[in-house]
Amino acid sequence: MQEKDLYNTLGVDRSASATEIKKAFRKLALKHHPDKAPGDKAAEEQFKEMNEAYEVLKDPEKKARYDRFGYAAVSGAAGGGAPGPGGPGFNGDFQDFFGDLFSDFFGGRGGGQGRRRPGAEQGRDLRYDIHITFKEAAFGTTKDIEIPRSTLCKTCKGSRAKPGTTAKSCGECNGHGQYRVQQGLFAVTRECHACHGAGTIIASPCTDCRGRGSTERTNSLTITIPPGVDNGNRLRVSGEGDSGVRGGPPGDLYVFITVEEHPIFKRDGDDIICMVPISFPQAALGCEIEAPIIEGTTKLKIPKGTQNDKVMRIHGKGIASLRGGRRGDHIVVIKVETPTKLNKRQRELLNEFAEISGDDVFPERKNFFKMVKDLFE
Repeated sequence: MQEKDLYNTLGVDRSASATEIKKAFRKLALKHHPDKAPGDKAAEEQFKEMNEAYEVLKDPEKKARYDRFGYAAVSGAAGGGAPGPGGPGFNGDFQDFFGDLFSDFFGGRGGGQGRRRPGAEQGRDLRYDIHITFKEAAFGTTKDIEIPRSTLCKTCKGSRAKPGTTAKSCGECNGHGQYRVQQGLFAVTRECHACHGAGTIIASPCTDCRGRGSTERTNSLTITIPPGVDNGNRLRVSGEGDSGVRGGPPGDLYVFITVEEHPIFKRDGDDIICMVPISFPQAALGCEIEAPIIEGTTKLKIPKGTQNDKVMRIHGKGIASLRGGRRGDHIVVIKVETPTKLNKRQRELLNEFAEISGDDVFPERKNFFKMVKDLFE
């Protein structure tokens, strides 16, 4: 199944500004509202998709998740799923938008009973960006972090009212939290301006949270980063987001990981690649070297006659896989270094070596020039 393209649904480019996105949605909403074609299921479905796209793209956080991870990252948070009482795809944010759009035309409350008072809502998810070293990514680590977040007010327990007092039903909306505006084909549900959708009025707000039901504080916690994480991976810490509204559960914390570059190691999946220079005599005669690996060093035998860019693999010394924990390999790429500064005696010895060697010492060179000769004969 082809993944939904929310930008295409609204007919805007991926670089569109928030104003352009809102303008495009307003134009489409006026044109395709389901009340213009009652009973048309295709129109209802199209309207739901438009609303879903707008709910994601108007929210900077949801939009960023969608741009990076695609539709799967926002499909549960777009708010454009099942139809609500105001029509297909309606929800609180959508009604706010339509209420703003038509308030000048309809001028306040209209007839009809509003939706029932909103119930408990989950708190907002939070994001935290963390940098770790290459070695920490390979072996895992724990980090102590501090997150500014809203937490349930300990004094009023989220009721927003001063202890010993209770909230009263809003007289403006009769406790529904919303009311409907009707005009011609349109029936738009708006949030009550008196209680702001709560359905209740707090006569004596809690002094500690000032009637918000939550307080801002810095939360300290320790997170465990598993072995094998890489750039762009994220960890979900359940229940460590903002506190819920009207008794709802808290949101979650998402920790986004950035792995710092290593001066000599590069990562290729679960393998680690390292370039190791050796001298011309070492390559020609063979030797044993101390090769760097993520744990430290290990002895590596270099065969005589080793050529430049020879790849040597040390099994099981790479990075642990996030799927099962099996470690990749450590790959050593040999770089044969040619000397650039020679003294007189060194030049004499090399010249003598060249004179007595002949082509048999350099089989690749010999074969190459033979192919060149055959090519032009």
